Amino acid sequence: MGRVSTTVEGPGPTHRQIDLLAAEEAARALLVALGTDLGDEGVADTPRRMAGAYAELLTPVPFQATTFPNDAGYDELVVARDIPFHSLCQHHMLPFHGVAHVAYLPGERIVGLSKLARVVEAYSRDLQVQERLTVQVADWLDETLAPRAVGVVLEAEHTCMSLRGVRKPGARTVTSALRGLLRDDARTRSEFLALVR
Repeated sequence: MGRVSTTVEGPGPTHRQIDLLAAEEAARALLVALGTDLGDEGVADTPRRMAGAYAELLTPVPFQATTFPNDAGYDELVVARDIPFHSLCQHHMLPFHGVAHVAYLPGERIVGLSKLARVVEAYSRDLQVQERLTVQVADWLDETLAPRAVGVVLEAEHTCMSLRGVRKPGARTVTSALRGLLRDDARTRSEFLALVR
């Protein structure tokens, strides 16, 4: 193990240098500070596993946006519902997880459907807040496709709220980002919200 440098093409954190040895030493120090006996066989390798786990959670999988001409002139909403995602809260480094609903109203280009899930995945592989993640996905669609409308709704449970602090398991946070006709036209917005419920 050692310093690992990753450069990612596409959305999400584009360059993150991960020093696995330093992360392992930091994990070791944290565990000892929390009273863990690292001489116990069951946890002896935990610092290495912790470093690897965080490196994985914070490294987006690169992808290229595949777009196509909207030759058929499709002019209705395209909605991908219930896309599972997980991320790390930037305040506590605890996971939050849930589902994303992503929609757009095509203009001149359409996007490969898997990219709607991949963009959520790419931006979630960072220390995040749900509000920013929602906006990043919407902005990427808006910039990549120049569609007539974009809608993103994220529903998530935050373990920093369910496992600690107020301890309210099952509470879900909902955030949205609307662009174009989804923001400006009440009928289009109502259709979108009905489709993602």
